[in-house]
Amino acid sequence: MLKLIGHHLETIAGIEIYPLISFIIFFSFFIGLLAWVIFMKKSYVAELEQLPLTENE
Repeated sequence: MLKLIGHHLETIAGIEIYPLISFIIFFSFFIGLLAWVIFMKKSYVAELEQLPLTENE
């Protein structure tokens, strides 16, 4: 079954760009997420740390 799918994918022109685009989107998302976490304000982190412990107000 996999050979049948692979054969059809090989016949599509320009199909080799899609895995590269997927990888770039995946990689840039996690780099952006890492940058957001690194540059997050410490006061915001302290507020989030106490969030599960606060009573319902």
